[in-house]
Parts: sequence; structure tokens; C-alpha cells
Amino acid sequence: MSQVEESVRVDVPVSTAYNQWTQFETFPAFMEGVERVEQRTDTLTHWVTNIGGVRREFDAAITEQRPDERVAWTTVDGAARQAGVVTFHRIDDSTTKVMLQLDFEPEGVTETVGDKLGLVKRRVSGDLHRFKKFIEERGGQETGAWRGEVGGPEGSGVF
Repeated sequence: MSQVEESVRVDVPVSTAYNQWTQFETFPAFMEGVERVEQRTDTLTHWVTNIGGVRREFDAAITEQRPDERVAWTTVDGAARQAGVVTFHRIDDSTTKVMLQLDFEPEGVTETVGDKLGLVKRRVSGDLHRFKKFIEERGGQETGAWRGEVGGPEGSGVF
């Protein structure tokens, strides 16, 4: 099992950062290698990725979601094994720290070597910085919001 932890400061209020993060179908706009995310239910998403020429499809369940605080998930079906949590920390009225923690299982020699070389860590960092640019360039105007709650503290989303 490998782990990555990265964060970025975004110049938007915590509710704006959180609201945008709940719009999973916009992830391809800032997540490298993500071709499509479909929100199938309040707690189930379907992902299509293409990373390094390897195309994968998988489902992820949202195991915990608390407005302006956190979103946790774990894969439940398909060709990927990962779990994570993104948390939102208010710095001041117009600045938020977005922190992402990801546990994942590299598959095969190529992914294991890529992980050891820090490629996953760099990709996560790049995705967070592209999220920052995405929301800040929109003038802090999120594309939507989902303010419902899912799960509780026991549903951390991490293996």
C-alpha cells in the first residue's frame, strides 16, 4: 500500500472550495488522466482514467461527506484500488487549505516503479494546483454544490 499526502492554499472561502470539490463531473478539467467522472447516486461515482496509456474504469463510493469539512471515498468495483479523503481548512475568510490524503495499491511493475519515483505524488500535487487555478480563475464562482452529509467518523475512506 502506498500513501500520498499533499495540500494547496486556494484564495477562495472554504465553502466555495468545498462546493466545487463536490462537483465530481468537473474533475477532468483539472485532474490529469481523468477522462470522465459520472455521479451515479449521492454516494457512487464511476471513473474513467487514462494514465500512461493504461485505461481503467472503476466505481468509487463516498463513505463520508461533511459540508465545508471533508469528503472521503474508497473504490468498490473495477480496475483500481484506492481510498482517500480531502479536507478543507479555513485559513481566513477568503483563503482555504485543501489537503488530500490518498492510499492506493500500485498494480504491476510499471506502477510500482512510478510510485517509487514519486510520480503519483507529483500528479496529486499537480491536480491540486490545477484545482486552485480552476476555482480562482472562475473568480471564486463554483460550478455547483452538494451540501448533503454522508456517513460518520467511522467511514474514513482509508483502507
